[in-house]
Amino acid sequence: MLLKKDDHVLFYGDSITDAGRRGENNNAGLGHGYAALVTALLAARYPELNLRFTNTGISGNRVYDLERRLDADLLAHRPTVVSVLIGINDTWRRYDSDIPSPVDEFEACYGRILQRIADELSARLVICEPFLLPTPPDRVAWREDLDPRIAAVRRLAVRFGATFVALDGPFAAVACRQSMDYWLPDGVHPTPAGHALIAEQWIRAVT
Repeated sequence: MLLKKDDHVLFYGDSITDAGRRGENNNAGLGHGYAALVTALLAARYPELNLRFTNTGISGNRVYDLERRLDADLLAHRPTVVSVLIGINDTWRRYDSDIPSPVDEFEACYGRILQRIADELSARLVICEPFLLPTPPDRVAWREDLDPRIAAVRRLAVRFGATFVALDGPFAAVACRQSMDYWLPDGVHPTPAGHALIAEQWIRAVT
């Protein structure tokens, strides 16, 4: 069990983590995605842990954005557990805006983020891998960019001794049994069922 009594868990990432947390009816700032589900499920299953949760995901972020706002949106909160999910926008911007995020630069930037967390907080790390389903069809071409990025995220998890949450394979597996639209209608953003899958994978890895 990674979690300890009175832990403060902070979720950091892009729109998948954000999940409406900055809008109206934002579920106490947690949004309506996997972060809120993890919070509810852990509170129900392990009430004795008295966990606290913060969500600072922001839609559209790439890894460089996470580094830029690291002080205000992560370090200042002093969490004891940090969960990061980032990478799909680093791929997406290459294809919709011709803004590349070379994998070596992505990995170096991500590594700097994790190093500062380790050095300044000594927080336990949870690293979630980015994921993608081939819908609509143009997403198929994204694999050449995303697959090396996933490999980089896995290397970082090993390097920093993080708890790793596998997501790309699990989404591929469930999409073989039920339509891709049921999980990720645009290949990227989860439905409620998709968020539930992420939450269960997260809880399984952490507990």
